Amino acid sequence: MLPLVLYDTPSKLPGNNWSPNPAKTRFVLGYKNLPFETVWVEFPDIATKMKEIGASQNKGSDGSDIYTVPVLSDPNTGALITDSWVISEYLDKTYPEKPIFPHNSNGLINAFSAAFSGLSRPAYKFIVLRGSQILNEPSMEYYIRTRQEFFKENIDEFSPEGPKRDAHWEIIEKSSGAMKTWYDKSSGKWLMGDTFSYADILIASGLFCFKRILHEEEWKRICSWNDGKWEKMLEDVEKECNLV
Repeated sequence: MLPLVLYDTPSKLPGNNWSPNPAKTRFVLGYKNLPFETVWVEFPDIATKMKEIGASQNKGSDGSDIYTVPVLSDPNTGALITDSWVISEYLDKTYPEKPIFPHNSNGLINAFSAAFSGLSRPAYKFIVLRGSQILNEPSMEYYIRTRQEFFKENIDEFSPEGPKRDAHWEIIEKSSGAMKTWYDKSSGKWLMGDTFSYADILIASGLFCFKRILHEEEWKRICSWNDGKWEKMLEDVEKECNLV
């Protein structure tokens, strides 16, 4: 079997990867034991590279058509897929062993994804701020400029120390409480009881991003919540997906 090719954005961090959406694809590939290699593309080069390989555009948060990562190329089938959700459905259909949408749960997990994304969205500016700080210089300039244009605000005003930052942390902590409630209602280790699914990957991808972009003491703060639930959760998913 030829290795699949994952297009992702690099960083200054060891190992490069940090972004939650490509992380979802990594977790799925690892869980299914599919060989893959990574092509790293800096933010300002994404559109050029995606046009070059013939990838389709995705929908931006403002509804515009834009080129994004992750994109997955499968030389075994000739498929070229954009968007982490579409990639995950493709992988589950094409390589059905060890399903991530068990019992035809695509619709249910899609609804869960929307609910999960909505939890921390009000704190998104803090996440953007921290994300900008771990990027390589070409991507950092592009990332900051485009986010400032989108929010119509200087990045220094996104989440300054003080009341605004405190409010963002309150949102993130409240989100963790909601997630713990979901797991507490499960009869097993995972959200679907003893059955691992893409729902667990969604949460782990967010945690992975936090671990990578936050300052060490900030990540430790999250790890201290809910009796250490989230550090253990991320470790369990990484082990389940053979990414330890």
